[in-house]
Amino acid sequence: MKKVQQGFTLIELMIVVAIIGILAAVAIPNYQNYTKKAKFTEVTQATQALKTAVEVCAQDIGTITGCSGGSNGIPADIASDVSPYVASLATANGVITATAKTANGLNGETYTLTPVFDADKGISWTTGGTCKTNSPPICK
Repeated sequence: MKKVQQGFTLIELMIVVAIIGILAAVAIPNYQNYTKKAKFTEVTQATQALKTAVEVCAQDIGTITGCSGGSNGIPADIASDVSPYVASLATANGVITATAKTANGLNGETYTLTPVFDADKGISWTTGGTCKTNSPPICK
C-alpha cells in the first residue's frame, strides 16, 4: 500500500515565498503612486471654481489680462491651508496655480492652468506644472 504525502516540501514553500516577494516588489511602488495621484486629485479639483471665474471674467472684459485674484470677480488668492492636500491657490492674468502641501505623500508639486482666450471660441486650457514632470507624472 502506497503512503499518501501530507504537507508541502521545502522547495514548494520557497517558490511560493519567492512569488509573493516578486509581486510585493511590483505592487507596493504602484500602490504608492496610485495613492499619490488620488491625493493630488484634490489639488486639481481645487482649481475648478477659479477656472469658471476666469472664463466669466474673460467674457466680461474681453481679455484674460486683469483676471487676477481679488479682482474682476476672481476669488482672492489663498496663501495657506486650503485643504489637507492643497497649500495655496493663486490667479494672475488668468493663469491659475495650485500648490500641493509637503505632507501626506505629496512634495509641494504645482499644477498650473494657462488659458488661451479666443473671443469667438472661448477659452481653452493648457495644463502644466511640476506634477507633469514627476516620474511618473501625477497629473494629466
